[in-house]
Amino acid sequence: MIDELEKNVGVEIEMLREVSSYMGKLGFAKEDERRLLIGAIKSLIEGMKIINSSIPGILKNISVAKKLPSVSEKKKNAYHDWENVKFERTGPAVDVVLRSRDKKKFLQELNIGEQFIKKLKKKDHQGEEKFEEFKASRGYLKLANRVFLDSASRAVKKGSFKGLYDGLRKANIDVLFESYVAMIYLSVFLSAIISVFVMISLLFFDVSFVWPFFEFRTGEYLIRLSKIFWIPLAIPLLVFLGLYFYPSTEKKSIGKRIDQELPFAVIHMSAISGSGIEPSEIFRIIGLSKEYPYLRREIRKILNQINLYGYDLTTALNNSSKTAPSEKLSELLSGLSTTITSGANLSEFFEKRAESLLLSYRLERQKYTKLVETFLDIYISIVIAAPMIFLLLLIMMTISGINIGLGPFQISLLAVFIISLLNAVFLVFLQIRQPSY
Repeated sequence: MIDELEKNVGVEIEMLREVSSYMGKLGFAKEDERRLLIGAIKSLIEGMKIINSSIPGILKNISVAKKLPSVSEKKKNAYHDWENVKFERTGPAVDVVLRSRDKKKFLQELNIGEQFIKKLKKKDHQGEEKFEEFKASRGYLKLANRVFLDSASRAVKKGSFKGLYDGLRKANIDVLFESYVAMIYLSVFLSAIISVFVMISLLFFDVSFVWPFFEFRTGEYLIRLSKIFWIPLAIPLLVFLGLYFYPSTEKKSIGKRIDQELPFAVIHMSAISGSGIEPSEIFRIIGLSKEYPYLRREIRKILNQINLYGYDLTTALNNSSKTAPSEKLSELLSGLSTTITSGANLSEFFEKRAESLLLSYRLERQKYTKLVETFLDIYISIVIAAPMIFLLLLIMMTISGINIGLGPFQISLLAVFIISLLNAVFLVFLQIRQPSY
């Protein structure tokens, strides 16, 4: 029975390690995760108790000189029959020797603990952050590099696309500057070919929504050409402008998200700095936090410059302030660099900056609330009252015998279209005027 005893003790050691690991996680877990951890710990402890209860019986059966069993001992051993119990789980597999009467309870406890552990692992997997590795260009970008990379590199060396370079860095687009310029060249080239093809098609064919949709026409080619000659010019120009200004629009979008998170992140920094912690550790805590998904990416740039490139904190802050997509974040980083250099009170700096950011937050919200109230009055007047008056006038004109060229169905359809269009315009305008935070 020495082998069986060794098995049981080994399984207990593994289960004890799991209990210790889960106990260490309790202090940092959320409420729902704490419940799962406590349930798993209790199940493991109950399983260890059952294994412990089997050890004295195993020790009794271990002796140097084995005695011949009596009739009473045979009955006793038959009653306390031993059984090998195996259980596959997410952790180390369980292989122990237990009494038959304890087998059911032991497996039940392991099953309960296994359910808790699976739920915990599922939550960890859902909350797990995914990191993207640097990859070689593929697909469309690879084709652009192959065809236009040399031309793009020459244009960049001459000083072209300076505004695009700043926008590309601040928008966090993971594409090399020369490659992005090459992609613009390829997109403009392909759009020019497609637009020429479209112009030629419209020159010789009429397009309609009735079968056969395309109808060949002869004659009047000059008149047709005068109407569609702008297509090969307009489409490539629109493609170029779209790709050129896309990084700046993306930068503004990220800047708005950062401005939305910044007041609360600065309050967090102020609370951390009050404990006298090292300034770089403040950024590490914010960078690892999941509460600020857009801000932490900028914070991690600072940490990368410190840990990978060996810059000191003030240099990393100054560099990051130049590439930050948010003006408020840029001001915060440059002000923080000055505060650290001058040796001023860091906690007081964060406290004052948090007050100013929260004040701006409240003012922007108040302005937006008043704007919404004003537009609510305009909305009621234009979208609700005006169509009703318009329909009433049309009905009166129809009853009076004035021919307006529209039937009841057409009037209803027109009213629905106008109301839908006005609603869309109002929604778009309110979305544009929505404060950045």
